Amino acid sequence: MIGDFVQAFDNIRAQKTRSFLTALGIVFGVGSVIGMLAIGAGAREESLRFIEQLGVRNVLIDSRPATSEEELQQRRRSSPGLTERDLRVLEKNTEGLEAISARRALHPGRVLPKPSREIPELFGVSPSYGPIHNLRLIEGRFFTPAEDASSASVCVLGTGAKTNLLGFDKAVGKFVKVNDNWVEVIGVLGETVPATSKSSGGKMEDLNNVVYIPFNTFKYRFWDMSSYLKDELDGIDIRLKPEADSVEMAKVVTAVLNSTHNNTQDFTVTIPAALLEQQKRTQTIFTYVMVAIAAISLLVGGIGIMNIVLATVMERTREIGIRRATGARRKDIVRQFLTESVLISTFGGILGVGFGFLISWIIANTAEWKTIVTPSSVIIAFGVSVAVGVVFGIYPAMKAAEIDPIEALRYE
Repeated sequence: MIGDFVQAFDNIRAQKTRSFLTALGIVFGVGSVIGMLAIGAGAREESLRFIEQLGVRNVLIDSRPATSEEELQQRRRSSPGLTERDLRVLEKNTEGLEAISARRALHPGRVLPKPSREIPELFGVSPSYGPIHNLRLIEGRFFTPAEDASSASVCVLGTGAKTNLLGFDKAVGKFVKVNDNWVEVIGVLGETVPATSKSSGGKMEDLNNVVYIPFNTFKYRFWDMSSYLKDELDGIDIRLKPEADSVEMAKVVTAVLNSTHNNTQDFTVTIPAALLEQQKRTQTIFTYVMVAIAAISLLVGGIGIMNIVLATVMERTREIGIRRATGARRKDIVRQFLTESVLISTFGGILGVGFGFLISWIIANTAEWKTIVTPSSVIIAFGVSVAVGVVFGIYPAMKAAEIDPIEALRYE
């Protein structure tokens, strides 16, 4: 057995350029499979983290702003839009509710200190908003119900807003001015998933570049000039008790709001738990499709191996005749050529693994797309490359074994 590998290695080394070019198909195939799986794994982790951050026990209600005054007037004939009354109705009539928070958003016209990049968004939320969304504090604290009730001039900064406005020094105790109001920083949040999300107005917002203030502070101290097309609330966020069924609760919430809005479709209800399941299914299909596309390269590489080994069989017909005349059996000939094809695919697989890591690194650093190379993707890709060598090496090896030794000795 060892002799077969030594002989196969010597034959491959004697045709280094041809063997390397033959292995390139396997290299690109393995690299593509690993790269595609790395992209899929990275995208899946980011999207699942984002959805899980929304809270798998949460139900999120968002208003749908009118696009014109005519649409707004049409809506107002039957629905007041999303209001604080809806908040109270849901709080009183929804069983299984653990916490609830109103939400309003504003894009400030001016902020001091002057931001180093985009102006942060301003969110007015209830104190329960932090626990609902599992917000993690790295400095200070979140505001309290007493501060919300008294419309206190306090704020909590997202990590992006903190560095954007105050740099990298400690922020708690400092003041920022949003429009015409100074607010004291009492806390700083840890980094959330570095993704963007659409606000109720359709604008993309960085979830880390946000200034959070108490809801009543927002209500009584700030005025949104564009609010004439918006509802009283931009959203209501609900956290359910552990035993509650989020899908069933979403149906209850939708029924309650349909009743208060007279079946006007001016709101949306999102269930992160359902989104999570859907995202997992979508990512699985996405990964299968990408791997199937990448596997075509492995198929092409396998065909290349078969063609080259067939050509080698023709070139070495006389050698095969000599081996058969000196006592070699058919299975010895099969093993010889099969070993060569497996060595070529194994060599290509090893280079392909390195190429896959390189592809993942390049994508992560140029496209700023998170990639994750998992051990399973490396094992699968390399295992398939070896299997390709076996499968596509069998036919040429069988053809070599079927050559008549007498005719082979006469072959020139």
